[in-house]
Amino acid sequence: MTIRTALEDALEARGVSAEQFSELMIRLLDHGVLCRDENKREAEFYDRYLQVADLVEDYLNVLRIRLLHEPRFHSLRLFPPGAEVPGLADIDDAFNSGLRERLSQPEVALILVLRAEYDKTLREGQIDENGQVTLPLEALSLAHKNLLGRPMPEGLVDRRNLFRRLRQLRLIRYAGDEALEDSESWLTIRPDITSLVSDTVLAELADAGEPASNDTPSSDEDAP
Repeated sequence: MTIRTALEDALEARGVSAEQFSELMIRLLDHGVLCRDENKREAEFYDRYLQVADLVEDYLNVLRIRLLHEPRFHSLRLFPPGAEVPGLADIDDAFNSGLRERLSQPEVALILVLRAEYDKTLREGQIDENGQVTLPLEALSLAHKNLLGRPMPEGLVDRRNLFRRLRQLRLIRYAGDEALEDSESWLTIRPDITSLVSDTVLAELADAGEPASNDTPSSDEDAP
């Protein structure tokens, strides 16, 4: 019996076709992240994963790709070979496409600030039942300047691109591009932010008032 035949038999026993399995794997490998509450399509993929979780993990193990499943928050996130889970990816393991993609310094900086603000709000007990916290944009801008010693990008286009990228990574949610023009708008920080920035890096950020070194966020520079 070939591996393909064995896989198809296992899928059939679970009521999932080979095409559906392929579609799920392509989605995971292309995006590197999946959150059930993002939209109807991702909810379908997440529920399909639950049907074939062991087969998905076996498939990824062959590729040495690690999967972080957060059942509490109904989310999946892939980490490439060499990455710690949860933790920071190896700087020498460059990203390609959805699974491995090099982040810009502004993106790294904002992820660090979001993680710090998430931790602060968590300690204050201001967290919803989905593990998410909300934060006004004005407070985020102030935290960015206080922690990193520099403001967020002031250009509207640059700011929109920055926030869109983090939304694509399923790290934040916000009403839309128009909301970024209003300092009184709020955004939501997803709990997945904790899988990209370790407590160690967070402590170093708090002690130094900025990233400890260029290679500290590079563990975060590579994101799924």
